[in-house]
Amino acid sequence: MNITPTEFDGLFIIKPSVFEDSRGYFFESFHQKKFEDSTGIQCEFVQDNQSRSVYGVIRGLHLQVPPMAQAKLVRVLKGEVLDVVVDLRKDQPTFGKSFSIHLSAENKQQLFIPRGFAHGIAVLSKEAEFFYKCDNYYSPENERGIIYNDASLNIDWKIEPEKRIISNKDQKNLTFSSFDFLF
Repeated sequence: MNITPTEFDGLFIIKPSVFEDSRGYFFESFHQKKFEDSTGIQCEFVQDNQSRSVYGVIRGLHLQVPPMAQAKLVRVLKGEVLDVVVDLRKDQPTFGKSFSIHLSAENKQQLFIPRGFAHGIAVLSKEAEFFYKCDNYYSPENERGIIYNDASLNIDWKIEPEKRIISNKDQKNLTFSSFDFLF
């Protein structure tokens, strides 16, 4: 397992060691001790989530605020997504900046997202199955969102505007400038 830090404090790319032969492949998708030893982060996951979406779907930018904020470990089981995060931690030099990475079933990479980030995905393949672990339970009253197409964030979702599929709920998310930053 290769764990690579990004320029964002606490945000890590995880690439597993994959063992392949004529039968198929095997890899550890997560190893608590290796993760803690490499990152210095102690994180106990309590909830797993999975979604399936078709090409053009953009989900996000989602987050939960304290006391129910969540760290996530995300990966793709089928297909390919553009995974995007925005740092909402006011005390960080990366506050208000975004980070994106292509995650796919083929590359098997994962992204560890610490608390204090908004998160979204854009489906780039015909369909995608997306899986993520959370270190806190889902809490509807603590759920928030930032509009995916916020002009100040200027995120390139890699999907033409006329082909984007956005839920009604996500179309009503707040702009970055109107968001109440609690991190």
